[in-house]
Amino acid sequence: MSMPSFAELLRQHRHAARLTLEQLAEASGVSARTLSDMERGRSKGPQHRTVTALADALGLGGTDRKQLIEQAREGRLRDHWSRPIGLCELPRSVDDFTGRAAELAWTDDFVRTGDTPGAAGVALITGAAGLGKTTLAVRAAHALRPVFADGVFFVDLLGMSPQPLTADEALAQLLRALGAPEGQVPHDTPARASLYRSSLRERRVLVVLDNARSEEQLRPLLPGGGTSRVLATSRRLLAGLEGVRRLSLGPLLPAEATELLTGILGGSAGADADIGELARLCGGLPLALRIVGNRLASRPGWRPGELVERLTDEERRLDQFKAGDLKIASAFAMSYDQLGDLAQQGFRRLALVPGHDFDSALAAVVAGTSIEDAWDALDELVDLGLLQDGRSGHYRFHDLVRLFARERLHTEDSPAERETITQRMASWLLRMATLAGRWFEPTYGAPEQPEAGLASPEDADTWLRLNVDNWMGALRHAASRGQHAVVLECAESMHWFSDRWMHGLHWQEVFTLGVEAAEALGDLEQQATQLNYLAWVRSLPPGDPEATMWFANRALNLATRCDATAQIAWAHCYLAAALRKLQRLDEAAESYAQASEMFQAAGDMNAYCQTTGGFGDCLLDAGRHEEALKQYLAIRALLEGEASGVTPSIAAVTLAYTAARVGGCLRALGRRAEAIDAFAEAASMMEDLRFGNFSQARILQVLGDMLVEEGRTAESRQAYSRAAEVYEAIGEADAAGHCRTLSSAG
Repeated sequence: MSMPSFAELLRQHRHAARLTLEQLAEASGVSARTLSDMERGRSKGPQHRTVTALADALGLGGTDRKQLIEQAREGRLRDHWSRPIGLCELPRSVDDFTGRAAELAWTDDFVRTGDTPGAAGVALITGAAGLGKTTLAVRAAHALRPVFADGVFFVDLLGMSPQPLTADEALAQLLRALGAPEGQVPHDTPARASLYRSSLRERRVLVVLDNARSEEQLRPLLPGGGTSRVLATSRRLLAGLEGVRRLSLGPLLPAEATELLTGILGGSAGADADIGELARLCGGLPLALRIVGNRLASRPGWRPGELVERLTDEERRLDQFKAGDLKIASAFAMSYDQLGDLAQQGFRRLALVPGHDFDSALAAVVAGTSIEDAWDALDELVDLGLLQDGRSGHYRFHDLVRLFARERLHTEDSPAERETITQRMASWLLRMATLAGRWFEPTYGAPEQPEAGLASPEDADTWLRLNVDNWMGALRHAASRGQHAVVLECAESMHWFSDRWMHGLHWQEVFTLGVEAAEALGDLEQQATQLNYLAWVRSLPPGDPEATMWFANRALNLATRCDATAQIAWAHCYLAAALRKLQRLDEAAESYAQASEMFQAAGDMNAYCQTTGGFGDCLLDAGRHEEALKQYLAIRALLEGEASGVTPSIAAVTLAYTAARVGGCLRALGRRAEAIDAFAEAASMMEDLRFGNFSQARILQVLGDMLVEEGRTAESRQAYSRAAEVYEAIGEADAAGHCRTLSSAG
């Protein structure tokens, strides 16, 4: 009678001890999944310390204990001698491996759940150069060794090299590693693939296929069924592969990056505050972190701060990422060399985009191609991990990849070519920004032939917000080149749109450039106009009344000199706002009344509504609530009338503010239910109009307060929660935290 196998012995002893798998796992410290693999014969020769832990948990002694340990040893020996030694051996795992807990859990889940019928037997890890795909795969494979009783194999497919390994060559290596005699390895690829699949079906093997170049290279190396698994890595997405589980690898989190760098440096890192800054400059790329860590570790006299200083210089940063034969630019270059000519050209030129991201339309302008060709090039760049695709159809570089693209641009494109591309891009961006801004200008509105992507006010609003870094960069470029008329035209087009995005951080700069352009052109009226816009910027909450008055007085002086009536009236309006902030209410009311009279006489009902609303605010601040309410209700009636003369987009914004003002009056008058309704209406209008400013946040907070007082707790939590989001978006961290606390209160 033959000796029972290790799996049979373990199962017999567990049943005799009346233990479930979970109970034995808890008693021995060996996971229930690993125990299950052992009892099913998938792990035929576990390590000695594992077997002794099981024997102790089962209470085995004497012959039973010796027999269990001997059978495990026999299993290990059979595995060792059943295949050639040294073929397709797994590389060592780095000792300072850090982070990637979720990704390692994903690989473990892939192996474990792969036993279910229909589950994929192939997992693919993709990502850009330097993200640590190979390191992760090797780490996971070492951790999974006990699950694969028949071995773990590794093949570098050399996907980024000029001569990648062919599927035929890889099959020959794997078949020999699996024990096929040299003379019995077929000569043609289909026959080799067939033998390989049948060999895997009879075994429980993990095959790590690193650095795959294409679907064509990888397909013959995939299992056809059974319990073997393949874990592949590639810089390319390999979207043509079917039935595979996919993991897209991203940069390390800041805490993980700092931990990895500290681990590489060991005791020499200490508590140096510059370690965190070094990790940030590496952008979470494990390869960059290892290069920096190795440089510091190999030169004990260096301090991290010295390397931080070198890396701060963007022009030289990429050159600092080299240590021995490790160089991050070389890793990026291998991907760049895989691109076609059009994609290479687009990659280089996109480094000129001033913002953090861009869409396909801008990519086409920069590359000088059709939108269709731009899509193809962008797909190729994303496929190789040289671009990341993100929100709303936008793409972005990793910071270090952008520096590499800039380096290639300066190497391969002449200064004249770079200047031509930059000018073409800036001109297009400013034209688009100006057209988008004019959607909200009363004298322009909808263009006769809207540009693609700007077919409605909503499109224009979205474009200006998503592309702000790019058109702001173009505005700075035009100003630096003395293109004053273009700068002034763009700044002027932002007047009414800026009301929709009050807390945009760029308005001070936009209108300052507008003032400078108007001054260079000798245009006094436009100087006054842009100065009034700056007065508006400085009047926004929390407000700076002294600065507001300074800009408004300058505007008033220039407007008076050139008899620009409209700008005289606007200057009075902004002076009134500053005086109100200073609690000089009578003077403020007088200035608002003067401005209202001038606007009404000129037939400018858009501006008239703004200033009459300000006059009502003075009445409200003075405690004259009934008079203020009457003023606000009159404004609302005017705005809702068919012949108001107010531009619809401006009317919508003014109605939202007026509803909030009505709510304030009703609250002061003790008409609480009506006040809640008015504040809720204002909040809803502002949400629809995408205000995202201090006024919206404050109204939501007041609404929350009133709802709490009325015992409407669930509704108050929603109001506070949304207020916290808006406050956070505009940089009001303390107010956001306060509202978040209120939203979670009982």
